Amino acid sequence: MSVVEGGFDIFSLAPIFIVIVFVIVIVGIFTNGARYVKNASAPRSSRYARIISKRMDVQHNSSSPAGDHHVHTSSSRTYYYITLEFDNGERHEYLDVKKLYGLVAEGDVGYAAVQGDWIVAFERDLGPGQYSSNY
Repeated sequence: MSVVEGGFDIFSLAPIFIVIVFVIVIVGIFTNGARYVKNASAPRSSRYARIISKRMDVQHNSSSPAGDHHVHTSSSRTYYYITLEFDNGERHEYLDVKKLYGLVAEGDVGYAAVQGDWIVAFERDLGPGQYSSNY
């Protein structure tokens, strides 16, 4: 048994750390689940807007299995966001859940369908002098 000076046993803290990590993971799962349910059940609305900006958020995770210093696993996930400006000057950033990021450009104007914090569709307004490539 490993005892540090003063009779303190470092291994007695291991269960506490395991419980703390478990609680953090469970809270994260419930938070993400609640956010998903909120957005999925939100009413869908369509408003005229201009795309102000687009951005990506890449999140990396890496780990190595306990006791194995030679095996490392890593993963990443990219989230895409589109910021809209509405007629009244209000701006809001939406999570792109329908893979619109590559289909729209900053400065595009049209009707954006939003649902909670998600952008679910964007129909570009083809004004005079513009044409559609859809035949």
